[in-house]
Amino acid sequence: MRRATITGIGAYAPEQEIPNSYFNELLGEDVDSWLRENVNISTRRWCSDNESVADLCEQAAKEALNDAELSPEDINLIIVSTDTPEYISPSTASVLQDRLGLKNAGTFDLNTACAGFVTAMDVASKYIASDERYEHVLVLGGYAMSKYLNKEDKKTVTLFADGAGAVVMSATSEDKGLLTSDLKTEGQYNGWMGIYGGATNMPISDQVIANHDHQLKFVHKFPKELNPKNWTEMARDICDRLGVTPQDVDHYFITQLNFNSINETMDNLQVDRQKAHMVMDQYGYTGSACIPMALHDAYKKGKVKTGDLIIFIGSGGGLAFAAAAVRY
Repeated sequence: MRRATITGIGAYAPEQEIPNSYFNELLGEDVDSWLRENVNISTRRWCSDNESVADLCEQAAKEALNDAELSPEDINLIIVSTDTPEYISPSTASVLQDRLGLKNAGTFDLNTACAGFVTAMDVASKYIASDERYEHVLVLGGYAMSKYLNKEDKKTVTLFADGAGAVVMSATSEDKGLLTSDLKTEGQYNGWMGIYGGATNMPISDQVIANHDHQLKFVHKFPKELNPKNWTEMARDICDRLGVTPQDVDHYFITQLNFNSINETMDNLQVDRQKAHMVMDQYGYTGSACIPMALHDAYKKGKVKTGDLIIFIGSGGGLAFAAAAVRY
């Protein structure tokens, strides 16, 4: 059986650092205390004026390719998961194919918001498993949400940040790689959070700009139990399919928005909280990039070992959820 295994890992965050103190001045109140206590964010990175999501993805991709010890010509497909693309059209993946010299790679973007990276890993694994022409697939999560933030909106401007993460997934006949996955959507929440202006439903106009509909908005407050409930159910289902217990899993990489939700999920699963590696304190919330950035951080710190069983769980606007189990 052909499976897709992770052979290279990379990540990148912009150089411009925005500490919580910046928002104390911007908003004229103490938001630093709330951010540290409630979401465990102390700083984040934002793109400079002349940086965009393709710049971030390019750097993450170069590191992943180097880590996999592959040349650009070895890559057969690029999948970019992002909801902050370089352009509405053409795809961000096509920009990267040109910049990186991946002349043998097909390209497409994938948008399931912050569940995108895990969804893209799942898609890549299915290409590799079903078609021998695909030996190496470059999977990226890219996020430049700072470009879409209303600096007067305390609910969004303090949380969201920029970054990119990448993995190379390669064909293997060994008993490892992506073992099983699960995709789920609760589409009734599609109007609760997003960037609603700028596409065909609401083209850019003076009115759209005046209403900030071209920027990220929380329209309604989500029930706080949504993420822990769905993350717990998906993790248990994956473990049942693999014939293991949640305690048998070595690492959990979960959407890095709220450490309390991650801890609640670990408690629900009766798993040591330390198994859920977190990076939101350093990088803020980086959407579709946050899971590969957390993986990269753990990998660089020597926490991820050959043979480890990993569960990835992403969730984002839509509401979209994606989970996958990988034997590293």
